[in-house]
Amino acid sequence: MFRFLLLLLLPVIVLTGCQSPVKHPMLTPSDAAPVEHYLSFDDYVQQTASMLKANRYFLTSNREQEIKANLPFEVKPDSTLPADKGILLIHGLGDSPWSFVDISQALADKGFLVRTVLLPGHGTRPGDMLDVSHTDWQALVSRQVELLKQEVKEVYLGGFSTGANLAYLHAANDAEIRGLMFFSPGFKSVTPLIAVTPALSSVARWLEYDDVDDATDYTKYSAMPTNGFAQYYHTSKSVLKSLEHKSFNRPVFIAASEDDSILDTTGIKDLFTARFTHPDSRLIWFGSSSEQQTRRIRYINSRVPELRVSNMSHMGILFDPNNPYYGFNGSEKVCDNGQEDEAATAMCEAGKDIWFSAWGYEESGKTHARLTFNPAFQTMMHEAFSTFHLD
Repeated sequence: MFRFLLLLLLPVIVLTGCQSPVKHPMLTPSDAAPVEHYLSFDDYVQQTASMLKANRYFLTSNREQEIKANLPFEVKPDSTLPADKGILLIHGLGDSPWSFVDISQALADKGFLVRTVLLPGHGTRPGDMLDVSHTDWQALVSRQVELLKQEVKEVYLGGFSTGANLAYLHAANDAEIRGLMFFSPGFKSVTPLIAVTPALSSVARWLEYDDVDDATDYTKYSAMPTNGFAQYYHTSKSVLKSLEHKSFNRPVFIAASEDDSILDTTGIKDLFTARFTHPDSRLIWFGSSSEQQTRRIRYINSRVPELRVSNMSHMGILFDPNNPYYGFNGSEKVCDNGQEDEAATAMCEAGKDIWFSAWGYEESGKTHARLTFNPAFQTMMHEAFSTFHLD
């Protein structure tokens, strides 16, 4: 989502007075009411299902499949394992609980009761992000943590991108959270222009929405109003302010990519070194770096020629190569990868000789789709388990 900002933000600031009203139903708010009053996680899931059925703009003929992908879910550990650990996983901006379909099972196999959430404004249509607030997201996280504490003795939080920000912000004010797992954490954007989105959102409600008619990926939004970026910025700003003068001294696991097109991951690595001070905390760094391994930082070469992977993307970190939707042989290929050559896009869509990479990466003689899976998924999860002495 953030890739649009760098190229589009400045022209939009100049031309906001020329913006015409948006009429597409995907970009028009639905009648969805926030799911706020529930007594249990099951009740929350049931109410969310009813809300999605009534208000989602469906992209395919398989409505049940789309609702399932956007519905919060729970994965319970094997009955032979002690049920004393629970983790709440929080998705990113424009994403859905389906982001954690592989990670959740891996955690349940290690004895976690795993729960996911659907952040307000998500799951229905991008238009429902026009007036959402990050405070709505934080309130949902707080309520879900409260419910999880009723079920298990040890509570952990995890998040992807913006969801990592929300997880940290709750944990910073809740000493009972035992540890954190972050995947491509959205602490710091690669572009400082993100800071103007709160002011811009009232005059330019949309920055980019040309592709909505071609959208097929039912696990995430294909467009995002300016307000969505603004609310992400508020979470990022709050995280950086919190960590400016104090450390976080509980175990934290972070996986990040050197080639992330959305985040300033070098800045995030520096933040990890300086502020996430617990000796068991670990950072997995996907990239080309040949730096020496340390006890807390492990470098993994993200170039995997045997799987035609050039480097690691922002979203690819999340998924197992065998994932049926996003995996190496998955049904969903993201051919919009920043290339300007229409012939290359056509080759990608035809499935011919595709390589995979972060958005915007180009290499002579290769056609790149977005990398939507992690060749080192099992290694990454092993390192996460080691962080919390679960290996």
